[in-house]
Amino acid sequence: MRIATDIGGTFTDIVYIDGEGAIHVNKSHTTPPNFEQGVMDVIAKCNIDPAAVKDLTHGTTVVINALTERKGAKTGLITTRGFRDILEIGRGNRPDLFNFNFKKPEPFVPRYLRLEVSERMDYLGNEHEPLNEDDVRACLETFRKEGVEAIAVVYLHAYVNPAHEIRTKELIHQLWPEVMVTASHEVSKEWREYERESTAVLNSYVMPTAKAYVDRLYQELEKTGITCPKYIMQSNGGTTTFEKAKETPINMVESGPVAGIYGAAMLGKMLGEDKVIAFDIGGTTAKCSLVDGGEVKTTTEYKIEKTDRWPGYPIKVPVVDIVEIGNGGGSIAWVDSTHSLRVGPQSAGALPGPVAYGKGGTQPTTTDANLVIGRLSPKNFDMDVDMDKVRSAIQEQIGNPFGLNAEDAALGIIRVANSNMLNALKLVSVRKGYDPRDFALVAFGGGGPMHAAALAKELNIRKVIVPNAASVFSAWGMLMTDLRSDDIQTFFAPLTNPDYDAINAQWRKLEAKALEDNAAKGVKASDVYFAHYLDMRYQGQDHTVKVRVPNDDLSPENLGQFIEAFHKEHFQNYSFRLDDSPVEIVNMHLASFGRIAKTPIKEIPTQPYSLEECIKEVRPVIFEGTGKADTKIYDREKLSPGMTMEGPVIIEEVSASTVVYPGMRASIDAYGDIIIETEV
Repeated sequence: MRIATDIGGTFTDIVYIDGEGAIHVNKSHTTPPNFEQGVMDVIAKCNIDPAAVKDLTHGTTVVINALTERKGAKTGLITTRGFRDILEIGRGNRPDLFNFNFKKPEPFVPRYLRLEVSERMDYLGNEHEPLNEDDVRACLETFRKEGVEAIAVVYLHAYVNPAHEIRTKELIHQLWPEVMVTASHEVSKEWREYERESTAVLNSYVMPTAKAYVDRLYQELEKTGITCPKYIMQSNGGTTTFEKAKETPINMVESGPVAGIYGAAMLGKMLGEDKVIAFDIGGTTAKCSLVDGGEVKTTTEYKIEKTDRWPGYPIKVPVVDIVEIGNGGGSIAWVDSTHSLRVGPQSAGALPGPVAYGKGGTQPTTTDANLVIGRLSPKNFDMDVDMDKVRSAIQEQIGNPFGLNAEDAALGIIRVANSNMLNALKLVSVRKGYDPRDFALVAFGGGGPMHAAALAKELNIRKVIVPNAASVFSAWGMLMTDLRSDDIQTFFAPLTNPDYDAINAQWRKLEAKALEDNAAKGVKASDVYFAHYLDMRYQGQDHTVKVRVPNDDLSPENLGQFIEAFHKEHFQNYSFRLDDSPVEIVNMHLASFGRIAKTPIKEIPTQPYSLEECIKEVRPVIFEGTGKADTKIYDREKLSPGMTMEGPVIIEEVSASTVVYPGMRASIDAYGDIIIETEV
């Protein structure tokens, strides 16, 4: 048996696959701030035999929560003399040039805790000034007095020669063994000092919180007898061991959401769809990512808290290229100062939750609106829903200001929420040069199946795929992943008369380190495979484009193939190519994967019900542009492969509802997925 657990803003999910390939799922309420309790609660609900568990994979929000809620450790920074204010200076380019009230992001380390030491390497890695160890000792004395809990060490050009950072970390461990330390080269070996410094600081900031959480979860699992290998989902779409996760917790910043993206790519391959848009709506956010050719795209340009008016904080580690907005089932509907209806980004979360939860929530949410227009049924909740209270909240707070009844106000909430989600989908498709009509939309999470058909119709997407156990699909995605680590090394190399031996030698160096790291995780060399990427640019450009290149060594015979791959990727990103301009390598990126044995997913059995027997009820449901229509409500648990339904219909399961609009058709495939054809 293989288990995956995923902590969301509202629910903690579990998916487990038994030895025969059958999938089982369950949910429990998330339990902040003791998130590990929610994991143990959902495992307990399943009555799992601990001895039968072969491995467990976990996705967590503990890192992103610590960052966004500013609940990390008191952190100090040691840096090269003269570079104390890099965090403060940041970048001059900002997202909103005409915002005269703009303020730069406030550093996570205040200036009095940013200290300097004498040392200097040049950009080639040559030592210009030795490390002054007395300066390091003086920094530690100051940090002790100030009650610092974690330290980041970031020296100029350490990405090419980390000798001074290594020695500094040794000194800190000797003089202050209990303090937690991050040396920048351990999390990023790319140039760009601001981004590298930000990444190292944020890693140290969350390290005590992440370590405490991982240790508590590990101990709780061991107490129950789950002593199997345990893995944690990383932001790059792969997994790592609990021990490795504690060393570089910043790699868990998008731990939960990216698993669903990877799962969508795997499901697409199973169904013969190598072009998919993954679309996940949870309790607090909506997330989407585009998968082209079956490959999940990663980026090192990730920023937390970035908006169209604020630059956010850069994290220069590989993260699945994902767009996330504050629009989920618990997103609050409100009227702003210009008398306009808004939905999100504020969320009712798990507590108090939507009005429907009856836990003290008073502000209407997307979930409440879906109840009022009939897309959700109060019978499908695990608590008693006071519909009068739900309608009253929408009527008083949204309907009355606009002179609308509760139903029209609820429909307005849904339309605004859909508009927000539509913009997110455009950011990963149209805005990046992709035609949505070429893709299938894989919708999951508790709210994805409810909104997907309307959004697909707007984007002219031909097919929507709602996976089996859609509400816990991110946890399912974790069971499909392998161990993954990324090593990115800045390595400038022109591709006009390149030094083939030097470039290929660098690949060998990265691969040897990857094999060593995987061996430490217990992965045999025969179970390790690689993917090669190059960050490339036209000479004279500043920024790069990440290009997947063949794993073959670079040679005069295939040089043109590498350069053409860059031209194509550049055209895809920027809609132009400069075939006569020389091209150069800036970073070499090796992704290494350690295979984990997976249980094949089996087809679901045929259920002993006719299509008519699968109907739970017929109730009026409001659809945009159509109005109120009597709609058949099907029980997903009773549906069998091959069954087909003409819209409008709603297919209900315990924790999700799939809405099929008039003029659409839904069918059940061999694995229990719902396939919606948006044009019939």
